Amino acid sequence: MSHGTSSWTRFGFVRRYPFDLATVSIGAALATLIVTSFPSGSLLRLFVTIPLALFFPGYAVVSVLFPATERDAREAAATAAERRPRGIDVIERLGLAFVLSVATLPLIVLSLPLAGQALTASTITTTLGLLTIIVAQLGVVRRLRTPDGERFTVAPIANLKSISGDRNAIATVSSLLLGLAIAAAVSTLLVAFLVPASGGGFTELALYSEDEDGELVAGALPSEVEPGESIPLTIAIENNEGTDQEYTVVVQEQVLEDDSVVDRTELRRIEASVSDGATGNGERSITPTAEPGETVRISVLLYEDDPPPTPTTESATEATHFWITVTEP
Repeated sequence: MSHGTSSWTRFGFVRRYPFDLATVSIGAALATLIVTSFPSGSLLRLFVTIPLALFFPGYAVVSVLFPATERDAREAAATAAERRPRGIDVIERLGLAFVLSVATLPLIVLSLPLAGQALTASTITTTLGLLTIIVAQLGVVRRLRTPDGERFTVAPIANLKSISGDRNAIATVSSLLLGLAIAAAVSTLLVAFLVPASGGGFTELALYSEDEDGELVAGALPSEVEPGESIPLTIAIENNEGTDQEYTVVVQEQVLEDDSVVDRTELRRIEASVSDGATGNGERSITPTAEPGETVRISVLLYEDDPPPTPTTESATEATHFWITVTEP
């Protein structure tokens, strides 16, 4: 009868699945779910970001690189006292996990715009979480293919004394300094999360126009128009303030003399609501009122609150402009 052993065979892989990598995978999945589901001001969301950013990815990478617990293979007859560890112990493994995690996050931030993704908390967290889970599974495969006698396992707390007892003085001091550095970095990040600096968010303003293929391009606005001719353009507002924002856009025609504005004419005023992490695009047309032969500056002024009675470039949250000349009839 084979029924008595089939259940053990069926669940053998589950019983052999490394506990530490299971914890990393589940932790990364839960952190991703919490960050993408809870509002940006949630303390729980900030709390789960710390291990996801500073530990989980690096630990998964270390598990792929070092599936064994010994540095080099000695002869089978060597005694335990003469045997050197093949690899990295728990302290070194934790230190490398921190270092590699810190190195992974900037790479993700740099690669997301290249992939056409916006830099938001949700996209960064989702990418970091998925990467951690995938790499952790590679670590599981590497771990299970390592012979039982050489495979790394999470040692009980009671065995940590024997690990530290075999260190020499230099290694012990290095481990203490590494631990202090990790603690300082985590404490600094925690303070930054709990007491964020004012003005940490930002808003970006840009102007675009359509090319011959109907694609939006920057820096291609016309420099000349005929009297009464309208200028089509697209105003883009990117909100990275951390919360949904209400904006007011004021489009001014400005006459300058000696680099000073001597006359202002408001051409348009636009109200816009933009969600956090989103970009709002609005197609508008601007008709200069300047006299033929006159060159004026078209300034687009962005305000997060109500604009002052006389909007200026200096008072705006963001501002951009382009020059236009009204041609002679």
